[in-house]
Amino acid sequence: MTGARDGDAPADLRLTSAEWSMWQAFRNGSTCNLSSGEPSRDDPHGQHLWGPERRVRARVVALLLLDGPPAQPGRVPGLKLTGAYITDTLDLAGGTIKPFVELRDCRFEAEVLLPESRFTTLRMVNCAIPRLEAARLHTEGDLHLPRCVVHSGIRLTDAHIGTDLMLNQVVVHKDRQGRSIMADGMTVAQDLQAEMLESYGELSLRGATIGVSLSLRGSHLSNPFGRRALNAPQLTVERTLYLTAAGLANSPFSSGATPPYGITHTPARGTRMQRFECEGGVRLDDGRFGDAVDLEHARFIMESDQELSLRRIQTPELRFLGERPQRGRVILSGARVVNLVDKSASWPGLGGLMMAGFSYETLIPRGHFPLALRLQWVAAATPEYAPEPYEMLAASLRAMGEDADAREVLLAKQRRRRETLPLAAKAWGFLQDWTVAYGYRPGRATVWMAILWAIGTAYFASYPPPPLKHDEAPPWNPYLYSLDLLLPVIDLYQGGAWKPGGAAQWVAAVMIMAGWVLATTVATGASRLLRRQ
Repeated sequence: MTGARDGDAPADLRLTSAEWSMWQAFRNGSTCNLSSGEPSRDDPHGQHLWGPERRVRARVVALLLLDGPPAQPGRVPGLKLTGAYITDTLDLAGGTIKPFVELRDCRFEAEVLLPESRFTTLRMVNCAIPRLEAARLHTEGDLHLPRCVVHSGIRLTDAHIGTDLMLNQVVVHKDRQGRSIMADGMTVAQDLQAEMLESYGELSLRGATIGVSLSLRGSHLSNPFGRRALNAPQLTVERTLYLTAAGLANSPFSSGATPPYGITHTPARGTRMQRFECEGGVRLDDGRFGDAVDLEHARFIMESDQELSLRRIQTPELRFLGERPQRGRVILSGARVVNLVDKSASWPGLGGLMMAGFSYETLIPRGHFPLALRLQWVAAATPEYAPEPYEMLAASLRAMGEDADAREVLLAKQRRRRETLPLAAKAWGFLQDWTVAYGYRPGRATVWMAILWAIGTAYFASYPPPPLKHDEAPPWNPYLYSLDLLLPVIDLYQGGAWKPGGAAQWVAAVMIMAGWVLATTVATGASRLLRRQ
């Protein structure tokens, strides 16, 4: 290393002209641009070969970053390299890199090794990288990888990013384990932006913590090699998870990021947004999201055995506003949400939705979502009868002041329950439903009592029963007699004074039994109204 401390490169390095330019630019804190000026030839992902005038050795880059020369007087050293072809393996494992690093439009011949290294800020923009190995990487500032193409996966397990992690428009293919990005246990102090990301393999964020928001707007996740395209159980996002459309050309969906690190695609003709699309299962079980989980315009393409799993997530707001999945299942079992913002056209059909133990407080439908469709939504979640989804919906409607709708939901619950009962109980259920709607329509019971009273009055007016004791019988009154038979609690001193026989005895017995059933139903319905149940 002789000579490095006084600013000159060690003689044994034998720097090429490209490396000498990079060395001097590092001391000046300026950019070393090795590009040709022809866009087609300067594309790091293109087919053109890059000659020796653009090649720098990885060991020279490592020497600059780990033990580089002092800066020129009045300048701040930094590696700002554009259009270079970095040969061999860039190995900075375990190192502490203090200078600012920004690599643009570069090609790497071999993988980049950064495990357990420490950076202030690292930016690699539009680079072609065989593989990025950066487990337990620590940065004080940003880690930016926009528009990079990584051919064999990115590993950021247990990495700590001091401010933002940017993966906008990254194209990343799977590694030997089938994972495109492995970032289990990663911590990002501020935002993780992965907008219009293309992931071909499993994107794993198990146990990751994001200090502000996680944005996958407009991204395409595909994993035909395994069960899940996004595997992120126990993910913590302090604000919002966006699995939504990306705005293009100043559309309303734009995230506001600016080039060179934001979205720069030109949309297809007539297009103003690009959907989030996921081919494969999604697992967000036990996640914690401080503001919302936003699925607006999302498209999930799953096989029959795959799931969009939101088990036991907790968030103030779930925006379920994407396309209806054609296959697979949506699982909300045990999830806890304050506001459920949804569309009827977003939910899967019968057998495609499970939400046992799913709790929410307020329903905020987007568009036409009448009670009949809401009941179909609950039925789709309960191929086999379960009372909890009905009770949860009724509780939410009551809290919103929709008592009549809440009673309709509980009536629908009883009708679903009836389907599981034996034949005799099922027949009794039909009778209860037809006559008094299981007590949820007490007015109907009152009507039946009035009809029975009229029938009984007409019958006993034509066929009055003989008195039980001639000398003690009150004056005959068919109206009061029929009413006394129907009212099981109130005694009008008529029922015990007369002795019906034959057919009249059967009519009286039917009226007494019907009176007990109907009066009890009316009382139960009244108590429900008073208790708002």
